[in-house]
Amino acid sequence: MSFAQSWDFTPGARVVADDLRQCSREYEWLEEPHVSPDGERVAMVAALEGPAFTMAVNGEAWETTFDKAWYPRFSPDGRLTVLVQADGDWTLAVDDAPWEEQYGYVWNTMFSASGDIIAACIQQDGEYGFSIDGTPWETLYENANQPVFAKAGNASAAVVQVKSLAQADVVTFQEGIFSVAVNGEAWDSIFVNCWNLVFDPAGKNVAATIRRSLYDYSVAVNGKAWAGSYACAWGPAFNPATGAVAAPVRKAGAWGMAIDDAMAWEARFGQLWQQAFSPDGSKLAAIACVRFGEFTVAVDGTPWGMSFPVVTDLTPSPAGARFAALASDHNTNFAVLCDGKVWDGRYDMAYAPVWSADGAHLALAVEKAGRQTIVLDGKAYSQSFDKCYAPAFSPDGKLVLIRALAGGKCHRIVAPVTAFTG
Repeated sequence: MSFAQSWDFTPGARVVADDLRQCSREYEWLEEPHVSPDGERVAMVAALEGPAFTMAVNGEAWETTFDKAWYPRFSPDGRLTVLVQADGDWTLAVDDAPWEEQYGYVWNTMFSASGDIIAACIQQDGEYGFSIDGTPWETLYENANQPVFAKAGNASAAVVQVKSLAQADVVTFQEGIFSVAVNGEAWDSIFVNCWNLVFDPAGKNVAATIRRSLYDYSVAVNGKAWAGSYACAWGPAFNPATGAVAAPVRKAGAWGMAIDDAMAWEARFGQLWQQAFSPDGSKLAAIACVRFGEFTVAVDGTPWGMSFPVVTDLTPSPAGARFAALASDHNTNFAVLCDGKVWDGRYDMAYAPVWSADGAHLALAVEKAGRQTIVLDGKAYSQSFDKCYAPAFSPDGKLVLIRALAGGKCHRIVAPVTAFTG
């Protein structure tokens, strides 16, 4: 049973925290609130006298204190994590229990899809890599960047520097100094650059965009580069059904989509990126520039009939073959795009769309005139708040969990989809 299936989806509203400034220990300040995925807990970094730092959860302070604490994040399974420093060393604390292993620095907490495995980037003695549930890679590198963690939680990867580079050593750089390390082991192949790493859903294969020279871009899968050479390329994506790899590539001054090194979409776009497959792999969508300064979503190479100055947050449904995205006029006047249509509402801000598990409903947090609420299928919830977090659907898709802050309180609301009428 997933963590979400254990949530309380009884319709109704209640206050989780009556006073967000309350803490069981005297404090100098509390930082911004973070609400758990199930909406049952609200956590804040608490600066105590001393100085010392800890976490306050629903007003109750952790027993352990630290010299520093930052980047609190709830895992998908509801555990609270925070990066902490004590006696000059850094580690990750999970529900008031720090990892035993300590490092020179820790950052970028990541989770498996279920939340049962936690990873973070680390630096120790000037070398970089990953720590998985407190266990570091056996091999660390003088440079590790572009970190990714498989949704299955079974693999981690990063672009790593495998050759040292003296100052202004352009020759060595152009010969190639970067590779990809998977679970700490670097590929045998070396490139001028690697970026945009991605795992397949099972976490068994990894692909990356590469540069073999200053002008030769391509894609490598498990260390083997495509034979094709392109003027530029963006991040790859795995087809979840077939394992094929798709990547936007530039040829003859325009962008198209290559799948396994063969052109699948004609190179006719001014830009093409952030592609995503439907869960069954039957459809492929991407954000596309159809004319200068005009963006839309293209599905299987066919653009939707509307365009905007900016399109972001392309999101496939978890079931079926539906796609949604956000559009804006240069970060103002946000609109929601869904299945080739534009919802009526316009907003000062809109956040990443969330689908119900069956793909029947789409919801997101939006802001207008300084107030936030949840919009579902184009219709707003009747109440507005100071802050709304991403909505969540019940497993059957009939109820929506709203997590919100208003009036110094943390609210938890479970509303039926029929309650969205605005």
